[in-house]
Amino acid sequence: MDVFEAIHRRRAVRRYSPDRVGREDIHTILDAANWAPSAMNRQQWEFLVVTGTKIREMGASYRAIIEEYTKNWDPSPLRGSLSREEFIRFAGSYGGAPAVIVVLTDASDNPDLYKANLESASAAMENLLLAATALGLGTCWMTGPLRDEKALREILTIPDDREIVAVTPLGYPEGTPNDQPRLDQGMERKIRWVE
Repeated sequence: MDVFEAIHRRRAVRRYSPDRVGREDIHTILDAANWAPSAMNRQQWEFLVVTGTKIREMGASYRAIIEEYTKNWDPSPLRGSLSREEFIRFAGSYGGAPAVIVVLTDASDNPDLYKANLESASAAMENLLLAATALGLGTCWMTGPLRDEKALREILTIPDDREIVAVTPLGYPEGTPNDQPRLDQGMERKIRWVE
């Protein structure tokens, strides 16, 4: 699959088969993430591959967040066809994915370095998502679990000198998620030519 096909096929997957993803495939995906561009070529990201009971612990934290967050649920078309109950179920088990990857970066008090670290680790996250898609695996870029960052840090023993950037389940999709419409499909409002 070429890069353009991977870009157009990537979807936020919220239901996964329980089939285990091989370590070789995970390593291939993380190698692609590791080749992302980074500010000053610092390559300061780190990847936690979470499996087993730790996913359940993470899910308990995320489920509590989503139960509170969705009390006034607005079934926006941008959320796809997920009902509140399905979203809560997804949160409690990360969609049943056999693995969850947490992307970390260096923490910094310097605003410029802080921003550069987040941007660099976000580029690594995008490479991760596209590599997984190319291998027929599903992902879902998530920042919602960070609403209870303290719990995530405790569950995964993440030290204070690391910033949590994003989380993604990783596994074989159960079904194919619907295409979500692109806002401004023709990009009339998103592109501005400057001469």
